[in-house]
Amino acid sequence: FIVFDDADLDSAVEGLVDAIWLNQGEVCCAGSRLLIQESVYDAVVKKVKRRMDGLRLGDPLDKCVDVGAVVDKTQLERITKLVNKAKKEGASVHQSKNACPKTGCYYPPTLITNVEPSDFIVQEEVFGPVLCALSFKNQKEAVELANNTRFGLAASVWSENINMALELAPKLKAGVVWVNCTNRFDAVSGFGGYRESGYGREGGFEGLFAYLKPSAEKDLKPARPVKHAALKTVNVDSIDRTAKMYIGGKQKRPDGNYSMKIVSPAGILVGEAGEGNRKDIRDAVEAAAAMTSKWAGTTNHNRAQILYYMAENLSYRAREFENRLRTMTGCTPAAARREVDLATQRLFVYAGWADKYEGRVHTPPMRGLALAMNEAIGTVGIVCPDEQPFLSFISLLAPVMAMGNTSVIVPSELYPLAATDFYQILETSDVPGGVVNIVTGPRETLTKTLAEHDNVDALWYFGTAEGSKFVEAASVTNLKQTWCSYGRARDWTKNSLGEGRDFLRRATQVKNIWIPYGESDSAGGGGY
Repeated sequence: FIVFDDADLDSAVEGLVDAIWLNQGEVCCAGSRLLIQESVYDAVVKKVKRRMDGLRLGDPLDKCVDVGAVVDKTQLERITKLVNKAKKEGASVHQSKNACPKTGCYYPPTLITNVEPSDFIVQEEVFGPVLCALSFKNQKEAVELANNTRFGLAASVWSENINMALELAPKLKAGVVWVNCTNRFDAVSGFGGYRESGYGREGGFEGLFAYLKPSAEKDLKPARPVKHAALKTVNVDSIDRTAKMYIGGKQKRPDGNYSMKIVSPAGILVGEAGEGNRKDIRDAVEAAAAMTSKWAGTTNHNRAQILYYMAENLSYRAREFENRLRTMTGCTPAAARREVDLATQRLFVYAGWADKYEGRVHTPPMRGLALAMNEAIGTVGIVCPDEQPFLSFISLLAPVMAMGNTSVIVPSELYPLAATDFYQILETSDVPGGVVNIVTGPRETLTKTLAEHDNVDALWYFGTAEGSKFVEAASVTNLKQTWCSYGRARDWTKNSLGEGRDFLRRATQVKNIWIPYGESDSAGGGGY
């Protein structure tokens, strides 16, 4: 709950009452962290204390009562324990002067000040009528404090400067942002969070996708397992070149200094690729995470131009990639040509989508609008299949890039060399270092590290059914979004299976920004 010095402070305080003391603070989106610009910090705290002292506690069925009992004795004991701990650590605690009823699980409305952003009481979800207040100097610090949490369900911004509020809203890691209002809900507008507040949305057009599957996927068949061919022949005329990792915009040797022999179906050694390990994945995730906010903050037009550049550079070197596919997979010249042509086309397609995959404007039953904005998820891990190894690699990379995400990609374990050849396309297409990171090696070993890594925000896995189950279970640690193939193969040459809105939807998350207009009501509701 962020209050700037130009806000209508009385309306903000009324909104705060609704945000934190509604249902005794036992609400998933309770505004339990109050951030106040320091020039009005004392004034707001004084108003909050005075308003708290006027809250009435008692039977929640009595319409004259403001705050009822918490859910049970166990929760009452937990709230009491957390507040007492904050006192011992030096926090100042102010509680409503109105006495609690002598029977029942009542806890008084509580304001905690003199705390630091890292304090336990600030970081933990109390789930009770407890509010922590901190100050900030400027907009930048407000964003840093607001995002300094594991959670990200909802935020409320109070300011008379609508330009500043709308600039701030996309920077907040929260699925819902209310401007000069709070606790506004409607079926027309999605509700849901980021980070440990979960993913997906309830309500709105996007809320329907939890119940839907693309019709083109209903007839997918189990993938046929492909095994490494036995090495029979080494081409002595070829240059001995082991493909490296691509991390942070640079080619790097694998941490373990091991390599894998890449063998054609005929048993011919066609090259070697680095055998990445968990240290390589961690380095790649670190490089991707460092670029996440910068790449997402790049304009859609600029991202489109880079994807166009990549497509043009790939088209210039199409024959080279065709030859690589033929020697690596044993496919026909026509199949290789089609795969490279389609890969080039996919880059052009997502370059076109980069600035055209737009959100929605909802009109909920209030004097105002709710903007459903498509935002980047963050760092996306991608584990590629063996089918059409270069086309599938591009088909998964392009939408992730177009929507402003950074990526850590594990290309096909059997046929990684087309992906490693692609390093030079990235290097000559103005792709910032860290936006795309590629680690070759054993699929399941690298997948395990990606799935368990807390700085990976989403993981797309196209591998075995067993691997899909593992990815979903291991990704629970940070509630990362997952997209798994469950061991089913798809024909990446078909547009219905290899590109389109479903890929864009999975590469984004929706933030709903509520913007009231007109005079505010006394409850901070934004003008009914």
